Amino acid sequence: MFAASIGSLMKSFVSGVIVLNEEYQVIWHETKEFPVLNIIEGMPICELIPCEQMCFAENETYSFTINQRKFSIEVKHLSLDQLYTLLCLEDASDLLKNPKMRLYCLEKMIDTLNEGVMMSNQEGEILLYNLAQEKMEGLNRQEMIGKPLWSAYGYDKPQNSEHRHTFKTGKPIFSRYRAHSKVNGVPKYVNYSTFPIQKDGETVAVYSISTNESKLRDQLYETIEQKRKELPTEKNHGEFSNGTTFTFENIKGSSLALKNLLKEAQNIAVHNTDVLIVGETGTGKELFAQSIHNHSPRAKQPFIAINCAAIPENLLESTLFGTVKGAFTGAVNQIGLFEHAGAGTLFLDEINSMPITLQSKLIRVLQERIVRRVGSNEITPVKCTVISASNEDPEKLIADGKMRLDLFYRIAHTSLFIPPLRERTEDIHFFIDYFLESFQEKFNKSVPAMSKRLLTTLYQYNWPGNTRELEHLVENIIIRVSESDPIIDVDHLPAYMRRKILVDNKGLGSVAEIEEVVKNPLKSLFANSKEHFIQSTLEQSDWNISKAAKKLGITRQSLQYHIKKHGLEKPS
Repeated sequence: MFAASIGSLMKSFVSGVIVLNEEYQVIWHETKEFPVLNIIEGMPICELIPCEQMCFAENETYSFTINQRKFSIEVKHLSLDQLYTLLCLEDASDLLKNPKMRLYCLEKMIDTLNEGVMMSNQEGEILLYNLAQEKMEGLNRQEMIGKPLWSAYGYDKPQNSEHRHTFKTGKPIFSRYRAHSKVNGVPKYVNYSTFPIQKDGETVAVYSISTNESKLRDQLYETIEQKRKELPTEKNHGEFSNGTTFTFENIKGSSLALKNLLKEAQNIAVHNTDVLIVGETGTGKELFAQSIHNHSPRAKQPFIAINCAAIPENLLESTLFGTVKGAFTGAVNQIGLFEHAGAGTLFLDEINSMPITLQSKLIRVLQERIVRRVGSNEITPVKCTVISASNEDPEKLIADGKMRLDLFYRIAHTSLFIPPLRERTEDIHFFIDYFLESFQEKFNKSVPAMSKRLLTTLYQYNWPGNTRELEHLVENIIIRVSESDPIIDVDHLPAYMRRKILVDNKGLGSVAEIEEVVKNPLKSLFANSKEHFIQSTLEQSDWNISKAAKKLGITRQSLQYHIKKHGLEKPS
């Protein structure tokens, strides 16, 4: 009687139950789901399963096979008037009919995911914490499981737990970026979303799916590389069929500032949003604009460019928005550039020159994403992305009343600031060599090297025209110098440039002063580019301190001081 009661109770939790007495004889069983077992009460259990492989220890799990069908047994002991052994049976052959096997397989699957998974119950206790989550957060999952969230992560109050909040509200939390853990004082940031698990209208658990920063970055770079492969096909002389000439491959330079800027621009391109590019004349704003277009999802669509400073106000409006016949004297039916750009990109260069009266009309177009031709009541949806460029600081333009603040917010969903050449001294080095080689090849001419005196003079110059000015200067030098000259010196500079450069350098040109700068190139750098120059020199020297110090013309101790001052670190 006891055996039947105990067995019936256990049958509520498992597929089959066999109850044995102290002699390991069957005294009760419920195995209707497994007719292949053919159990008879009173039979020794060893006639059914190989007992020599089992010792029937408490909570042990065994498996055996009958007629090619696999079973698993979990052993339970119960001591009442005598010792009863309960064998809890599950069918191990059919995973769908075996909840424990299903759960085991799911847990193994979750542990192989690249995404972090964590689950908590109503009390906030962590029930699941997979291997990926452990690696992302740098914590020990054995120590995490079973702990309340606020205790495991060191929250001040339980109500600060997002899992707790989701459990109470039943509402998911999407795309958060936050560090819940710290390892040696360094926060471990992850991107995650949190969801409730509901059954019969009630929340029974909450789980989070996490992705770490490096994984997101890798996915971003994979997308960027894919965009490289999908660039429009070239026509003649480097022109693409979408109306562009340049891609990111055409943006040259070696400075750390430029490398970081390229990464930022590539990220902007992938997100396909309106952008404002700010940079002085000659820094390559249209070069970046075309490159962004060619890396965006719109790469196969048209790229339409207009210089807002080159067209009179009365013509600029009709050029941008289009006209209908009769709108004004001589007006004809003509589409504007917003319509002409279609689903591509419209590049508004020197937008800082756009009259205030026209800025208000542009604001409406960008806000409502519709355009109305001059003299017409019909509207056309605006599908293109708008890239704008300014050669002046937007904050100064707004302060001076030359740009409307609300226009800035419309055109600058995100901004890209191109630093001037004088702040990228490493790129001055790079472009002198680059343009020397390019123009020698163009003019089929071999010229001598530049003197240290000339090089130092060029390094010191402020370069208000930036890369374009440097290119123009080198081209002039190549034209003027003779192949028989022993060296290229200051005398080979065009007269107007020689005066301009030497005045800008405050008369630097004496042999003594220039030799001092050549011996110690670090002194020739502007303060805001010193950090990038040191970083670049260290990278070129594989972070060999002695080698880098020699290149910079300073002592090891001085270089160590600069490394510490600028917070430079050797890449791991």
